[in-house]
Amino acid sequence: MATAKTSKKLPSRRDVATAAGPFQAEAQHEREPVAHMIARKLEEDVVLGRRHPRERLVEQDLCAAFDTHRGDIRLALFELEKRGIVERIPNRGAIVRDLKPREVSEIYSVREELEVMAVRILPFPVAAADIVRLEAVQREHGKAVDAGDLLAVFHSNVQFHRALFGLCGNGCLIETIENLAQKVSGIRSYAYANPGALTDARRDHMAMIEALRHSRREELIMLTRRHLKPAEQAYIRAYRQRFGDGASA
Repeated sequence: MATAKTSKKLPSRRDVATAAGPFQAEAQHEREPVAHMIARKLEEDVVLGRRHPRERLVEQDLCAAFDTHRGDIRLALFELEKRGIVERIPNRGAIVRDLKPREVSEIYSVREELEVMAVRILPFPVAAADIVRLEAVQREHGKAVDAGDLLAVFHSNVQFHRALFGLCGNGCLIETIENLAQKVSGIRSYAYANPGALTDARRDHMAMIEALRHSRREELIMLTRRHLKPAEQAYIRAYRQRFGDGASA
């Protein structure tokens, strides 16, 4: 996957102040704890391919980048570790988690069955208001795809699937699906590198909405299974190109 190279040089004080100003204003406006916002920003970096598997997350560098103290950074890294995005290595600190192809395949196999379960128990007919809500989210996703705004693509995609699976009404199932999706959020950048994959994702979303509108459950199940494949396949291809077949265990 081709991504822009990022400099390892720490930002200057002026750069940090410029970047931190809006960051802190956003934190105050939304009343979101600083550590949570740092975790969100780091997750976005992983999703967009700005940070790669096995890349070290050095606390001192992150303190400078976010103009904060180690306590906030450690809380953010702990949160990302719980989500399966970051891994702590003894005597090395935190790194972006290195998911092996086998681990990814196992997670996606479970995701597929759980997501199919959600659409299988989803009550038909779906309320018109729920269809309208999904269509609104998908319009935002489509705009993001057209604009090449991958961060907006990521967030609108998460919102679409949260709304879709939320229709099943099973809280435990919804939470489990979301937790597994978070564990592999870092592999999305590999699919995002292919514009055709984004177009296909938009097509699938629109087809899912039509299947919901007309209560076509088997079609919805087929679309759910198909929709998961591109990200998994793109990641495994890229991983083996980078680390070789011997890294698949």
